[in-house]
Amino acid sequence: MEERIIDPALKTDEHTLDTTLRPSSLNEFIGQEKIKNNLGIFLAAAQKRKETLEHVLLYGNPGLGKTTLAYIIAKEMGGSIKITSGPALERVGDIASILTSLEKGDILFIDEIHRINKNIEEVLYPAMEESALDVIIGKGPGARSIRIDLNNFTLIGATTKISLLSAPLRDRFGATYHLAFYEDHEIEKIIKRSARILNVSIHDEATHALAARARRTPRVANRLLKRVRDFAEVTADGIISSNTARDAFKLLEVDGLGLDHVDRVLLQTLIEKFNGGPVGLSALAAATAEETETIEQIYEPFLMQLGFIDRTQRGRIATPSAYAHLGKQPPANTTSLFNSSL
Repeated sequence: MEERIIDPALKTDEHTLDTTLRPSSLNEFIGQEKIKNNLGIFLAAAQKRKETLEHVLLYGNPGLGKTTLAYIIAKEMGGSIKITSGPALERVGDIASILTSLEKGDILFIDEIHRINKNIEEVLYPAMEESALDVIIGKGPGARSIRIDLNNFTLIGATTKISLLSAPLRDRFGATYHLAFYEDHEIEKIIKRSARILNVSIHDEATHALAARARRTPRVANRLLKRVRDFAEVTADGIISSNTARDAFKLLEVDGLGLDHVDRVLLQTLIEKFNGGPVGLSALAAATAEETETIEQIYEPFLMQLGFIDRTQRGRIATPSAYAHLGKQPPANTTSLFNSSL
């Protein structure tokens, strides 16, 4: 799969930019107003009681601010934060080492928590409920269990797939928050804030154009800003005007709705090769030389959000909106096919 500028996942070379632009308090955090209000009360109540914050589960699409909120929680509560991920925790010893190193009030942030294995999950149960670590010494009939007391800590889990978390693990979180996609006016505020931090001059029209292409995701907005800034430094004395932004997006092959070359190829294949569908996922994957999981998990969600693709029992179909976006005339039966799938 080719690298995509509008992919919401964090890229390996973006950690510095991500850290630079990350807000450090709830007041600086733009968007997710309901979560901010609820989380603010949650934090204030724990601080007033001088207690460790209950465990928190954050879920939602990549790039919406789950890691940022974990850092903010740690700062508000005055504790250190230790970061790991589900795939990185391979052995019980990995999580045991982390848990025993936590000081009172520290935050343990586990990204992709839905990917931890069963053995790790079972170690977390007593750690989350009783601040204790149960260790098995020896093997066979002579094995025995000892309990190690842990300092009170807060576990923050983040996931893009909450349905893959087991019910026992989900039930141990005191608060669960769903991060939704952002509105365009919120993305514009984020772009203006990031531009100030990066010392970039950007016109309002260019800000609108960036926000429209950011797929309602802050990480994508900041990445686009960075790329357009580079283009402006070379071609326009570092000033991002609407014309400069338009020329940069043309070079990046990102259209007015945030679709890139790969998105358009997928739609064109569905329309031109399969007459708009319905077509099975495996056939569509073979025709585009992509994996079925890549199409289903990465490409399709945004195209469905725009109303360009619909899933039916018979397969995927392109909607009239998809034809219109590509400047094509839908066949006579497209509307009836789409309506029958609703």
